[in-house]
Amino acid sequence: MRILVLGAGLVGGPIAADLSGDPDYDVTLADIDPSALERLSGKYNLTTLQLDLSDSRTVQKLSSGFDLVVSAVPGFLGHQTLRAVIEAGINIVDITFAPEDFHLLDSLAKEKNVTAICDMGVAPGMSHLLAADCVKKLDKAEDIKIYVGGLPKERQWPYEYKAVFSPIDVIEEYTRPARFRVAGKDVIMPALTDLELMDIEGFGQVESFNSDGLRSLLTSLDVPNMIEKTLRYPGHVTKMHMLRETGFFNTEPVIINGHPIRPIDVTAKLLFPMLKLAEGEEDITVMLVIVEGLKSGRKKRLTYSLIDHYDPITRIHSMARTTGYAASMAARLLAGGHYQRSGINSPEFLADDNQSLPFILAGLKQRGVIYNFKEEEID
Repeated sequence: MRILVLGAGLVGGPIAADLSGDPDYDVTLADIDPSALERLSGKYNLTTLQLDLSDSRTVQKLSSGFDLVVSAVPGFLGHQTLRAVIEAGINIVDITFAPEDFHLLDSLAKEKNVTAICDMGVAPGMSHLLAADCVKKLDKAEDIKIYVGGLPKERQWPYEYKAVFSPIDVIEEYTRPARFRVAGKDVIMPALTDLELMDIEGFGQVESFNSDGLRSLLTSLDVPNMIEKTLRYPGHVTKMHMLRETGFFNTEPVIINGHPIRPIDVTAKLLFPMLKLAEGEEDITVMLVIVEGLKSGRKKRLTYSLIDHYDPITRIHSMARTTGYAASMAARLLAGGHYQRSGINSPEFLADDNQSLPFILAGLKQRGVIYNFKEEEID
């Protein structure tokens, strides 16, 4: 099985490394950054290719020589990359948090007989799959709440946050309007709104804010109340809100000394070195998926919880592990022929198959990523 991983960043790299450990897979990792490729080429059994993945024709031609593709490119390249791989007729697992609706490519994927599993990271990704599993366990689901965040173990002034994603994708969480559902009606709110302090058992106090993570759940699940919120250490949201309202995240150019400059590009250039997780710097991923509803006439609360830590042995960050290994297990699902529904598949679609979730959870557990499940009766 020839597998191509597109993107050698802090998530794409661990995906390729994990898949390269399977003797049945011949893994190739492609990226434009030679230093990112060099970090992995000598440590793992994989082939590296230095290529400009922003060229869709290059991606389509390259993909056609493989049996399976995993896309871990930045979000702004996600949709065009997904289309290129589908055009090549190759199955794909996609973790990119692209702003476009990937279901627009469903007809093309079915025409090409391609199985595409999209948004298959930790959140969206596992959050969707676990929420759908909880809905499946209930007779009637009434409320879904998803809380998720990647946090540094050590809080450092001024932002007390570190990221494994590209700077533009990080800023997207603070600018993209949040879609959720209240009493059966879809609602759109600005990101960073509805600030809420929470105490997470086994972790401590965090703050949460509205973010646009529900995505496909709004059309795939018939649940009257659904919301997704991002977690940060207390105080972070106010600082990001200030930057956004001042215009630092704007995409329209401003003229400085006669030159058009996009504020978001300057912000990313200045901000990301302060937010980037350094090698060996420890992080923690926290996630709660809480679904309430009726089961056998009684009100139930079903909860999946995750508190995952940086792995000092593999030296892989927690957010990279929880995101990347979800994708690599989904890739194994496709590679083994265990899931074959053609077209565009949101992660929650996998809950319809009784084998997919246990397969993925077992693989994640083997890699130290453990989701705990609890069912309780409530008033």
